[in-house]
Amino acid sequence: MFLQRLPEFISNHFILVSIFLLVLFLIISHEFQSFTRKYKSIQPAELTRLVNRENALLIDVSSQAEFESGHIAGSKHVAMTQFDPENKELAKVRELPVVVVCRSGQRAATACERLTKAGFAKVYWLDGGISSWASADLPLMKGKA
Repeated sequence: MFLQRLPEFISNHFILVSIFLLVLFLIISHEFQSFTRKYKSIQPAELTRLVNRENALLIDVSSQAEFESGHIAGSKHVAMTQFDPENKELAKVRELPVVVVCRSGQRAATACERLTKAGFAKVYWLDGGISSWASADLPLMKGKA
């Protein structure tokens, strides 16, 4: 019965069905990208575990003003315009876990892609960025590092 009425529904609600299919496609493609990318997103609790137990390097790619307004203790500030995965200092820690953060998480994802292309194996980004860290009531440092 349902399948018999489906063509009629689609023809009567073409725009609604088109929007539904577009949203479905976007969700599936986003999940596929999340599954196939070489870096992983982590939550604040996992970030503290990586830093404390595995001596992870924490890189903050926020702007200078954002970094000074609040950053995670121990993070190294590198502006996105200056970020170079081939840097000699970064090459020394290629085997360590590297966690990249920024204010919202978007710039960090871009930096993570560049790190994985440069051969870093353990690359993570803080999902939600500094905002998720602050939402978890974890401390932020102010000023320059």
